[in-house]
Amino acid sequence: MQVSGQKIVVLGTGGTIAGTSAQAGDNIGYTAAQVGVEQLLTAVPGLQALAGGALVAEQVAQIDSKDMDGEVWRTLSLRCAHHLNDSEVRGVVITHGTDTLEETAWFLHEVLDAAKPVVLTCAMRPATALTPDGPQNLLDAVATVLAPGATGVLAVAAGEVHGARHVQKVHPYRVNAFSSGDAGPLGWVEESVVRWACNSPVVPVNNTVGAMNNIVSAATWPWVEIVMNHAGASGRAVDALVREGVQGLVVACTGNGTIHHDLEAALVRAQNAGVRVVRSTRCAEGQLLPKPGDALPASQGLSPVKARVALMLDLLRMHCCLLYTSDAADE
Repeated sequence: MQVSGQKIVVLGTGGTIAGTSAQAGDNIGYTAAQVGVEQLLTAVPGLQALAGGALVAEQVAQIDSKDMDGEVWRTLSLRCAHHLNDSEVRGVVITHGTDTLEETAWFLHEVLDAAKPVVLTCAMRPATALTPDGPQNLLDAVATVLAPGATGVLAVAAGEVHGARHVQKVHPYRVNAFSSGDAGPLGWVEESVVRWACNSPVVPVNNTVGAMNNIVSAATWPWVEIVMNHAGASGRAVDALVREGVQGLVVACTGNGTIHHDLEAALVRAQNAGVRVVRSTRCAEGQLLPKPGDALPASQGLSPVKARVALMLDLLRMHCCLLYTSDAADE
């Protein structure tokens, strides 16, 4: 399975997969990001053999993924790009916490030219659990890198392979905590062999070079927040955010993009004031279907957290374009 001379790079960022607890039976009272990525790999029987002895480990960050931020994303994306450009690298595995894995996956999908596989994996139980799920997930992630047809940014957990666009965490505790909703998984890992739902994953082509250049050159990240529609939702939080200088707002709407009239009025005011506003849906499955005459644009099928990532990158692109135009005019 392993192509001679090709490495698989494992980038560690922390998370539950690297967590420890004082008691082996405690699956919730642990501290995340305690075990280094090299130690994690060494502890998995058969992992090096599956990879043909060609695993390379690198610690990019050591955090609980609830604390994921733009600076870690920047570092992680640059390290991924570096390794993907190496002809000796078959693909990249990223160990990540479950809480924000779907956001990181979508961010990397949008900024990396990932003709090779970039596979995020995780765990719902710490490394010290009686039956940790991290070791099997690591084996499955390496198997996915090696699978014929594997390409793009993927997420692997509980024997399932998910695409970056649809994957989301849907349960706070159980081991099979991830789903792609009605899109379904891209495939399944069965005894270290991937069975694709179709012939192979389909990865859309994006302007990843421009996105990566914008990330490298940006001094700060655009300020984009998520607000939720609910019964009795007011617009006061939106008005306060606009006063404080928010640059973008994503609305987690009810149903097919519906918004309480008070909140919607505030969002229209924000849009008229120059704030970018995008609607998504808080429903776990399906996607928002826009209608003619909608006052606020839809997220093109993205969940609220992924719509926020997309809006941040678009605002970053616009900012960099304005800087380039201004610099050109000064010459």
